[in-house]
Amino acid sequence: MTGWLCRDCLTSGTAAALPRRCSQCGSPRLFGHQELFALGIAHVDCDAFYASVEKRDDPSLRDKPLIIGGGVRGVVSTCCYIARQSGVRSAMPMFKARELCPNAVIIKPNMAKYAEVSRQIRRMMDELTPLVEPLSIDEAFLDLRGTEALHRAPPALVLARFARRVETELGVTASVGLSHNKFLAKIASDLDKPRGFAVIGTAETVDFLAPKPISLIYGVGKVFAETLRRDGFVTIGQLQAEDPVNLIRRYGESGARLSRLARGQDTRPVSVDGEMKTISSETTFNSDISDLDTLSRELLKLAERLSERVKAKGLVGDTVTLKLKSAGFRLRTRARHLMMPTQLAGVLYETGRSLLEREVDGTAYRLIGIGLSGLEESDGQDPVDLLEPAVARRAAAERAMDRVRSRFGREAVVRGKLYAPKPEQPADDDNIEGKMR
Repeated sequence: MTGWLCRDCLTSGTAAALPRRCSQCGSPRLFGHQELFALGIAHVDCDAFYASVEKRDDPSLRDKPLIIGGGVRGVVSTCCYIARQSGVRSAMPMFKARELCPNAVIIKPNMAKYAEVSRQIRRMMDELTPLVEPLSIDEAFLDLRGTEALHRAPPALVLARFARRVETELGVTASVGLSHNKFLAKIASDLDKPRGFAVIGTAETVDFLAPKPISLIYGVGKVFAETLRRDGFVTIGQLQAEDPVNLIRRYGESGARLSRLARGQDTRPVSVDGEMKTISSETTFNSDISDLDTLSRELLKLAERLSERVKAKGLVGDTVTLKLKSAGFRLRTRARHLMMPTQLAGVLYETGRSLLEREVDGTAYRLIGIGLSGLEESDGQDPVDLLEPAVARRAAAERAMDRVRSRFGREAVVRGKLYAPKPEQPADDDNIEGKMR
């Protein structure tokens, strides 16, 4: 028997074969699978999240190609599905995206707005199960096994209700992947985008994976994929046919992992400890920059934006990381552990600048970023306020500035360093991105 549900009215049932239309509402949006009501591990992924939020807030953008990003040397943060039809993709250089889709509307990222929608979605997830493992601002794993009595419905129906609620109440869409483990649930969520609902059952796992490319296995990047290709492994089915002992001899622990995942075996639990580990912001310059003053000014902008996001999430962190990428694309990262966790822009900037000073050696940089890790919930008061009166005064001034900005906008109060005349080769703020790992 095949379990089925209607994606529109949420009627569900079982039948010898999937009906063509819903018996209740007549919708053709039916989904059926033999294991539909037996699976409980899900991956939920919002569809073109940033772009969806912007289209929700500006209906005139609904039928237009939309790219979130900007700048000459920036990258695409995300883009809508209309823009994707022209070949635009996330992380693509903006100049390339403009070439592929010259009529696209381009909007700078508004991370504070996206984070608020993300929090609303997370609250809805928490109502479904205590086992929610966020992966980023717009995706998470959920374990709904054992919740059927609570919801008086199987996980599949609970997830369909959730997806419709997100779309109805928040105006954005999400795709759901349902399976018997995290590896397959994440694959499933990408099978039917946008507004997707897909299932990979236990019985079909090996056959489903066999023809797929080895790059589908998480952790197999371009370099490792090329190594596997040279060794004769192109499809997952070829890994399935190989003796696990041989894979371990060749690739060590990675070989054991390949053997397990090629057969769809993944014992990782959905972990509530999988919270966001780092929040960071970065920007790519229109022209390479080597002098300390200009780099410091850009670092301060990023520190303020990072602080805004950390405050909005009610978090503090104890490790500041500086990221620099040279004109030759060589990456430098430097980190410093703080005595006390913080969320203050001033502390983030001062720590980041002290790291930056050591790296200003004549090298021209095309990118700078700053991140905060070691995150934990804040009790409403930054612990660094208590260290010394001078620090406490600066913290009080920053919080007063926050209150003014929340009422009149972020341009209502500008730090003196940022009020200075712009350099002849200004940095590209259009590419400031919020990174979550």
